[in-house]
This record gives sequence, structure tokens and C-alpha cells, in this order.
Amino acid sequence: MGLRTDQLDFEFDPALVAASPVEPRDAARLLVVTLPPIDADDGRECGLDHLQVRDLPDLLERGDRLVLNETRVVPARIACRRVDTGGLIDGLLSEAVGVGRWWAMLRKSRRLQPGHELRVIGHRGQDTDFRLVVEDLDSEGRVLVVLKVDGDPSGPGSAVGHDQVLALWQQAGLVPLPPYIRHARRDRGLPETDPHDPDWYQTTFAALDDPTASVAAPTAGLHLTEGMRQRLSVRGIEEVRISLEVGAGTFKPVEEDELDAHPMHEERCLITPTAVSAIRECETARQRGEGRFVAVGTTSVRTLESMPDLDHLPALIEGRHQWRTDLLIQPGYEFRRVDSMLTNFHLPRSTLLALVAAMIGLERMHDVYATAIAERYRFFSYGDAMFIRRPR
Repeated sequence: MGLRTDQLDFEFDPALVAASPVEPRDAARLLVVTLPPIDADDGRECGLDHLQVRDLPDLLERGDRLVLNETRVVPARIACRRVDTGGLIDGLLSEAVGVGRWWAMLRKSRRLQPGHELRVIGHRGQDTDFRLVVEDLDSEGRVLVVLKVDGDPSGPGSAVGHDQVLALWQQAGLVPLPPYIRHARRDRGLPETDPHDPDWYQTTFAALDDPTASVAAPTAGLHLTEGMRQRLSVRGIEEVRISLEVGAGTFKPVEEDELDAHPMHEERCLITPTAVSAIRECETARQRGEGRFVAVGTTSVRTLESMPDLDHLPALIEGRHQWRTDLLIQPGYEFRRVDSMLTNFHLPRSTLLALVAAMIGLERMHDVYATAIAERYRFFSYGDAMFIRRPR
């Protein structure tokens, strides 16, 4: 029998939701969970230490590989006005389907039909030259839209390019902050948006040339400063860059009674030949007991664990191996590559929490989260972190 959803529940104090990150980023608190070696893991209690993220280099060893998701968050929140009725609609361009075409999650979208047009509203509340034309709707309530630009010299039937999409983000896109951050700010009498959010909600290693476009940050990576990454490099801990395009479904609560019945979202993974070589070297070192894969965030875990055998990777597309994954990791899963993980504290009844439980055990997960709540750790995207480590 699979995991029941209520087994991923816990009592939570909303006051612990972080409305903004600490500064500097690596000053966040770090709850270190030390597991026994796999061959000696009899389910006994794990070690717990209360440190700061800046202490992470001291917890790693030369030869460890720090696996980073270098995807870039795009300002995918938009506001629109229906051309036919003037009604306002806002939401998220949540999943790209080619250039200038998205599955969108829009509020007040029930009455939309194919052919309806939405005028995009700019940052100052003005109409822009951009329109979103409805192409289709699915059973989940998502709306397939395509971007059109007024006065496009290419003609009304032509497809837009990357330049027009970038112009849309610049003129009208907003940071796609998770709803719980906006709710926490509103409950505390704070503005829902902060001018620092575009920097706060982007990792320091997000690649400008990465072809993925995420609508949620790989939040564990938000803790890593340039200075800390330099200290890791000096200690002989190499970075391995991978990409997983984080979609809005990542943080969707599990609504089914059984976790196995949850429709897992599918996301695109990409990896360069350089990263493949680094992973191959680490796999060889692990066989000698000389290296570990240290995943920064659950997205890095899912990329490593869903990656095909290195000798059977998909053909290169524009310099990267690409595949899609809907891998659901829950207790009972046997990890193929990941040895340790840096992660934030996650929502109850989420697949992210199930992944943590798979790595440390369900009972331990509840004990660790009870400790974090009692010690007033800050939760979710802008919050504190946990490092799960297993000795070599």
C-alpha cells in the first residue's frame, strides 16, 4: 500500500512563513540532519545540529560534487484585460510550449473560449502592444495562449520570436512569487511585492544562456552567495550545472487520499556534455568511496535520479541532452545517485515533503520538522534550510 496523503501533514504556525530572505543569503539558519551509513541504518535517531548556511563548506569534503540547477526564473506573472468585455484577468504563464506560446493559469478564466483576446497590461497599468489569443482550454482549467504583437511587420499570422518575449517580460512581467509569500505579507500589513524580489527570487548562478524558463525558483539555491561558492571551490568541491525547468505544479498540494493517485507534473531536464563528464567522474569516485553527489534542492535531486544511464542519454539538441520527467520520489524509493541534499522547509501534503521523507524516513521527517517548528526556523522559499547528509 502506498503513502497516505495525511502522513505528509503536520501542525504548522503561519507566522513561520518567511516574507523576505535574510541578508546576506548564507546567514540563514541550517538544520543539519546526519544520517548513519546506509549499511548501518537501523532506523535509529539521526544527529541534529543547528548551524548557518555559511557553515556548509565545512560539512563537505574534497571530491564531493555540488549539483546546481542553473535554470532562470522568468517574470511570468501577468495582468490582462479582456478585449471584448474589458474584464481584468491575471495569472501565470506557467508552461512554455514553444516560443511565445504557453499553458497559462489564469484567474476568472472559466468563460474564456478559443479566439478570445487578452490585452496585456504593463507595469504602470497601461495597455501594451501585446495580446494573448486563447487557443484552447484543458480539463485542469489551464488556458493555452499565443502571443501576438500589434504592428508586427512580419504579419498577423507569423510567430513571435525571443526578442518579443523578452520585451513582454520587461514591460509587463512580474516575479512569480509563491502565493504563500504574498499572503504572509498581506497578513502582516506589508505590500505584496517588494522591489528587491527580482534579485531575491533568483539564484546567483542562474545562467543567462540557459534555455529553460522557470516560473518558480530552485529555492535551496537562493542561499548560495558568490563568496560561499568560492570557499567551496577552494576546498575542492566542484560544481556540476544541470537544468530542470521548474513549473507551477512543483508546489501543488496533493489533493488525493493516496500519494500514488496524485497526477505528477512533468518537467523538462537538460544537461551539457561537460556536466555528463563531471557526473561520470563522480560516479567512478563513489565506487571507491571518494566522492558524493550533493544535490542543491529537490529539482537537482529529480534531475539526477531521472537521468538515463550515462551511456544511453538522448541525442543532443542545441548542445544539451534533454528529457522530461514526472518522477515521484516517496518513502521506499532507492536513490541511484544522490547522497546528500540541501533543501528548504516544504509545504505539508506536498510531493517535495514526500521526497524528504524518502531520503530520511517518514518518522524521522516528522521528528525533524517538529524540531524545526519548535526552534522557530523560517519556512518555505525565503526561509531557512536543512542539510541532509550521509557519511561516505
